[in-house]
Amino acid sequence: MNRLIWKLLRRHVSIGQLTGFFLANLFGMAIVLLAVQAYCDIRPVLTGGDSFLKKDYLIAGKKTGTLGSLMGNSSTFTPEEMEDLRSQPFTVQVGCFTPSLFHVSAGMGIQGTGVDLSTEMFFEAVPDEFIDADLSRWHYDEATRTIPIIIPRNYLNLYNFGFAESRGLPKLSEGLTGLLRMDITLRGNGRTEHYKGRITGFSNRLNTILIPQAFMEQANRTLAPGQEAQPSRLIVEVNNPADEAIARYFQQKGYETEGNALDDGKVAWFLRLLTGVVLAVGLVISLLSFYLLLLSIFLLLQKNAVKLENLLLIGYSPAQVALPYHLLAIGLNLASLAAATLCTAGLRAAYMDGLQRLYPPTETTGLLPCLLTGGLLLLLVSLLNISIIRKKVLNISRLK
Repeated sequence: MNRLIWKLLRRHVSIGQLTGFFLANLFGMAIVLLAVQAYCDIRPVLTGGDSFLKKDYLIAGKKTGTLGSLMGNSSTFTPEEMEDLRSQPFTVQVGCFTPSLFHVSAGMGIQGTGVDLSTEMFFEAVPDEFIDADLSRWHYDEATRTIPIIIPRNYLNLYNFGFAESRGLPKLSEGLTGLLRMDITLRGNGRTEHYKGRITGFSNRLNTILIPQAFMEQANRTLAPGQEAQPSRLIVEVNNPADEAIARYFQQKGYETEGNALDDGKVAWFLRLLTGVVLAVGLVISLLSFYLLLLSIFLLLQKNAVKLENLLLIGYSPAQVALPYHLLAIGLNLASLAAATLCTAGLRAAYMDGLQRLYPPTETTGLLPCLLTGGLLLLLVSLLNISIIRKKVLNISRLK
């Protein structure tokens, strides 16, 4: 029966209009699927660990001049200054570097080489939400008295290309830092505490030697009772590093940032903006193709209005009359999705090959993000098409 209805109604089908819809929908859907798939594939590389595409952070400190040093001006931040920084419209959150108030010394050796080093050093801590490394092992192990440590990645580079190169020692990759044997000694308040050290991560963002905040606070209370740690540096998360108000505020207050934090933040913000623009363009094209399909189907309905009225008068239900148009819309959307998925898979194979050469292989979800997004779009668009076409047919039936 439906086949007879379709034969009756298909005379005014415009192949050109449907082809235009298919190509427009294919182009828009391919952009959307590729943007989502690329984001999911690249996100572990760009936002995992200490990537600069993670949240936008600035390391702020006070400028120190020769005259200020001689006059004993403090370079630490007061609670009022930190609160004022928190209240700025560009600030998301502020954390402080907590310094160690005790003496730290470390003995380090590389297993199997006979190399042993000892040095005086320092520790700092920041709140866990600012740590740019894996936090699964970021806790003090009381049973083995082992302190997890995060060091700047450039420290490892200095060892590999400076010290190890000149002494003929083996170079260490990040994965081989477990070969380092660290004996940590903490002194203060007439007490001496011995611990083991374990390097659990490397940071590009934080140029200091970090230990967990909770352990730092406990050690300061035990080894430096009655003293209060005054932060000389702050870590600031901002919502838009390109905001000129940040530079003006820092200049007015006499603050400075470490490295090129403001420039890196602008790059990160620009890349996120670019990704959002590409995704928006794809959605707009898909939306326009959706309206093109509706326009084509409405034109078909209008041309076949007399035939539809007659079919309704002789006993066909609105659902039976609308079914061929439903199948036409769903079939075209399904064909567009299949073609867009194939295009996305092909482009993904091209960029994943280059990505894996630049970065170590990372776990991915395959084409699952593409398939889930495509399935969701197909479901939403098909439901809208069915609803609008059915409403149009019902309007024709009511007129009769």
